[in-house]
Amino acid sequence: MFIVGILGWWYTAGWRHRAVMLGERLAATMDYFSIDLLLKTLFSPFRQISAGSVQGSLNAQIQALGDKIISRMIGMMIRLVMIFIGSITILFHAVIGTVLLLLWAVVPLLPVVGVVLALTGWIPWKL
Repeated sequence: MFIVGILGWWYTAGWRHRAVMLGERLAATMDYFSIDLLLKTLFSPFRQISAGSVQGSLNAQIQALGDKIISRMIGMMIRLVMIFIGSITILFHAVIGTVLLLLWAVVPLLPVVGVVLALTGWIPWKL
């Protein structure tokens, strides 16, 4: 009866809990990288404090325009790198989490496999 209760929990509530943990880990990773926010601000200036309009000579206005364009290009490149790294990390978490979720079903069978292998005389270091 005890083993039936453990297996009942393992394949129902335990499995569901692991799936919820996987979802929370993916949500936390997505929140950490904020890919949606990075896409919304892709062409925003990068840490440019004075991005307003410049009054003055034509030379000063052209220099300010060049500064804004360079700042936006740097911001775009950094955000694209972060989007790429974030996407790879989210994909990694999803794949590893799914594999672990599938392996959850196999873990209760491992003691039985170990006993069968021990009874047949299999020794892992003597292949």
